[in-house]
Amino acid sequence: MNTESREIRELKLLFDISRTMDKHTDIKGALGAAFNLLETRLDLLRGMLTLVDKSSGLLRIAEALGVKPEILSSVSYRMGEGLVGRVFESARPLVVPDLSRDNRFLNKTKSRSKAELAGLAYYCVPLLSGNKVLGTLSAERIIPDKKDPEFLERDTAFLEKLASVFTDHIRLREKIIDEQEKQRSAVPLPAFEDTGGRIAEHSPIIGTSKAMKAVFELVTRVAPSDATVLITGESGTGKELIAEELFRLSRRSQAPFIRINCAALPESIVESELFGHEKGAFTGAQNQRKGHFERAQGGTIFLDEIGELSPNIQAKLLRVLQEREIERLGGSRTIKVDVRLITATNRNLEAEVEKGRFRQDLYYRLNVFPIHVPPLRDRRSDIILLADYFTEKYGVKHQKPVKRISTPAIDLLMSYSWPGNVRELENCIERGVILSTDMVIHSHNLPPSLQSASSSNTGLTTTLEAALSRLEKELIVEALKMNTGNMAAAARQLGITERQMGLRVHHYGINWRLYRTGYGNI
Repeated sequence: MNTESREIRELKLLFDISRTMDKHTDIKGALGAAFNLLETRLDLLRGMLTLVDKSSGLLRIAEALGVKPEILSSVSYRMGEGLVGRVFESARPLVVPDLSRDNRFLNKTKSRSKAELAGLAYYCVPLLSGNKVLGTLSAERIIPDKKDPEFLERDTAFLEKLASVFTDHIRLREKIIDEQEKQRSAVPLPAFEDTGGRIAEHSPIIGTSKAMKAVFELVTRVAPSDATVLITGESGTGKELIAEELFRLSRRSQAPFIRINCAALPESIVESELFGHEKGAFTGAQNQRKGHFERAQGGTIFLDEIGELSPNIQAKLLRVLQEREIERLGGSRTIKVDVRLITATNRNLEAEVEKGRFRQDLYYRLNVFPIHVPPLRDRRSDIILLADYFTEKYGVKHQKPVKRISTPAIDLLMSYSWPGNVRELENCIERGVILSTDMVIHSHNLPPSLQSASSSNTGLTTTLEAALSRLEKELIVEALKMNTGNMAAAARQLGITERQMGLRVHHYGINWRLYRTGYGNI
């Protein structure tokens, strides 16, 4: 293979390694993937990267192919110790043309014999940031059959380029983590006060469960700051309400608050909507137009469904977060923007990064202060509280003063799995209010999905006769409650005779006296 083809192959490999590392959120996963490419594409074996431990000053192995995790954590190098320590000390590359002839290496290794090391060349180069050594990169290679006096120099030069790529990624990760810590440490920590199941007085966010109290505390702590917040959770959990509360409790509450659903914007106009455009930027652009970021100047912008953005828009959004400036579509002038960014998604962005569908650097920029909103199935103690709130809300809206929810209806609400979360519960209660005819939400007023086997995963556990009997008993009990135990009045309301009422009360073992408010004629 000639020199030019090898250079092209190495450049492609460096590009692929850099792109692969961008897809991983953790450094170990990124290095492991990079070393696998190194082995399969360039025949460089046993890749190992060490980094300086800031607390001890020692070199510790960050990743090494074919080495067990428990061994990795126990190995460290002092300055000048072994081949790695010598590179750490000198900040210069080191090459061993044949490991089986290096006595210092043979004295150190116990896992491989001299015969196994024969014909293996060893390389170790420093990771340099200016004059500072961050760590070392080492690898081995089988010496080519045909003697090539230049292969050692070429391999060393390539590893130095690769070390530079690793150094850039490590510095970027450290910089982002430092910025996140700086922003988190700048967040004021006001004490969270329990306001009777609400995040704040008059807030529509309700919950007394442990999971929601944790959310309330996070919101209360981060709201007064300008930190970027990433809200995660399933659809219908109330992520937009959390964003609104963050804005309402912030120092920017008197400035604009602009909501944008990224999933609802067509790909062709996303850039124009977010950053604006100049006159003539595209067909139909007859006037200059300010984008959402300009219109939110001094305030807050909320990007819902952030995981739906295309790679092109992700790159432009990253620039906004890094430089705090934008360019209108078709323009060349940069415009400084002062906005607080709140984002939300129902996707697992870490998984999206791993699959290459979401930029890793953007993910780190957005994930400064994450808040996860739990699904309703994980906060069942809040179901009745929410149901009562929605009953009152829609009773006023539809001018139907519903007083209560029947016990069988409550049982249905509590046993359902709520795949649609709080939004589904709200819709169910609104339906119940509309269908109620006696100021009570009964089980039969609730959607059929709550009572089906497929939605509740209960299967068929009763016969038709038993189900009808249960419904009949419920209606009789409700009629007795409404008529304070008066069986004659309850019978008239149900359209049956007093004799039939008495037989059914006896059959179901209903103690009608429990529903009397006092003694008198029945």
